[in-house]
Amino acid sequence: MSKFAVFFSYKPETWDRMIMKPTDRTAAVRGLAEKLGGQLESLYFMFGDRDGFVVVDVPDTTDAAAISIAVASTGAFSHMETRQLIAPADLPAVLEKAASARESYRRPGD
Repeated sequence: MSKFAVFFSYKPETWDRMIMKPTDRTAAVRGLAEKLGGQLESLYFMFGDRDGFVVVDVPDTTDAAAISIAVASTGAFSHMETRQLIAPADLPAVLEKAASARESYRRPGD
């Protein structure tokens, strides 16, 4: 399983619909993740540039892309941004690969 964070902002008309008919969005997000073989870890709303974020575990990047496209296609969001997360325990292996790859990379102008 891979872990992804999806940051989102609603359109004003989406907020209007939610004000007129308040619901807990957790079940809808959980259902979508489960439909693709994943699970919802968390859903939070927040102040700032984005209205909230979701953390999901899904089998692979294809599933994460499918979630993003499915949700964006509803037209309810003004912004969606999906980021793959790296667990702290996985970082040493990533850094080892980076060290090996860096040996073959030349900076511009070198």
